[in-house]
Amino acid sequence: SSHFGSRFWQACLPLPSRNQQFHFLDRAMQALPGYKTTYQILSPGSGGTKISKGCTATVHATGVVKETGKKFWSTKDPGQQPFSYQAGVGGVITGWDQGCLGMEIGEVRMLLIPADEGYGKAGFPAWGIPPGGTLEFTLECLQVK
Repeated sequence: SSHFGSRFWQACLPLPSRNQQFHFLDRAMQALPGYKTTYQILSPGSGGTKISKGCTATVHATGVVKETGKKFWSTKDPGQQPFSYQAGVGGVITGWDQGCLGMEIGEVRMLLIPADEGYGKAGFPAWGIPPGGTLEFTLECLQVK
């Protein structure tokens, strides 16, 4: 049994990575072909209609600056409402625009958006997003039209 135990722990160790910017917990993130933004489905949707280019999507969204852990926006905060936007046409930051495509109603997805697909070198100081800040958005798809 000690042999099994040692093999088990070896299997749980993180594999060496060429890209050290990702932490151990980010290993489950999935690539977005053609983009640097990655995503993880936290809770599957109910099937059916998915967010696609040109549709109007309504989501709950919470944004956190990865480097500081500071929340800069949430539609779930008092006085806020779900956010609607036209998907896949550049009306929101690139990482969000591309990272939400394919989401099903009810799905909860986490996006990890690097600065060049977020608010870039300038950041968004009014929201507390520093220059070059990496964004972590948790999104829940509420409606697709």
